[in-house]
Amino acid sequence: MRQHGRVLFDRIVRPSLYRLAYHDPELVHERTVTMLSRFGPGLGPAARWYRTDDPVTVLGLRFANRVGLAAGMDKNGRALAAWPALGFGFVEVGTVTRHAQPGNPKPRLFSLPASDAVLNRMGFNNDGANALAERLAAQGKPPVPLGISIGKSKVTPLEEAVEDYRWSQRALHPYADYFAINVSSPNTPGLRALQDKAALAELLGELRATGTELGGGTPLLVKVAPDLTDDALAELLEVCLEHGVAGIIATNTTLARTGVDPAEATLATETGGLSGRPLTARSLEVVRFVHDHTGGRLPIIGVGGILGPDDARRMLDAGASLVQLYTGFALHGPGLVRRVSRGIAGRPC
Repeated sequence: MRQHGRVLFDRIVRPSLYRLAYHDPELVHERTVTMLSRFGPGLGPAARWYRTDDPVTVLGLRFANRVGLAAGMDKNGRALAAWPALGFGFVEVGTVTRHAQPGNPKPRLFSLPASDAVLNRMGFNNDGANALAERLAAQGKPPVPLGISIGKSKVTPLEEAVEDYRWSQRALHPYADYFAINVSSPNTPGLRALQDKAALAELLGELRATGTELGGGTPLLVKVAPDLTDDALAELLEVCLEHGVAGIIATNTTLARTGVDPAEATLATETGGLSGRPLTARSLEVVRFVHDHTGGRLPIIGVGGILGPDDARRMLDAGASLVQLYTGFALHGPGLVRRVSRGIAGRPC
């Protein structure tokens, strides 16, 4: 039955969505989120099929299960009622920036189905932190933990990045159960420089101070790139430990092109970050490194190339406490959420 559901989505639903959207992956994405935003409140009955009750406590938060929606799928928090109904145990929205911005020129999202991958150079297209805060104030939060990924606006000079992040933190503090500090997207010029020791120390110190001013209690997690060397990652982790970071999200998309199917090699020459199956092994390596280097002191959300229960189990075995889906969900539909969450239910946290 589970295999039948995947075959149905892969062979009928997804091809139909792409035909109707003129084979434009971004239009498929936009129409899907729009549909879920309109009909999400009516999806309650679907939860009986998709939802897995596997509650765990991580970061001081109670998660309905260990499988979350990664940032990038619902940047502006438009479909918050839908994601728990589709089985997600937590939701991360964004990445959101202080200033509303259109993102990079189109085309900027590419589907690589033979590689089980997606390539994007979206560039943090979003409505801005204030717009997300207004939406959350009007519509309320989902019934599962809500993470908010924050990043630097493209128009903001790198030397002013700290205040950019602090602005979003202040605007969204009333609604975030945790903040994901995105310093690792490859699609905003200069952003990854914020992973360097001195820059990251300044950023985290200021964000922690701002959090204290706002009443504290909201965990800060740092999202890391899979392309860091072990030495650079070790240095980053020391900074995170020194500044009281609550956890690590591993990993963002990669600039590498290892694992791309030869039939899609030309498409893979497009600039941007690659996600999906080609990232599976490297994300697992990074999760294991983070866990071993910190002695398990930093909880980890494992994300990158999780396309089935076995991938998620390996993430947990490597040291992750929670996992997130993005590319697998986009390519194979909500049945993946059910398969993964049930496949890892009951495992030690």
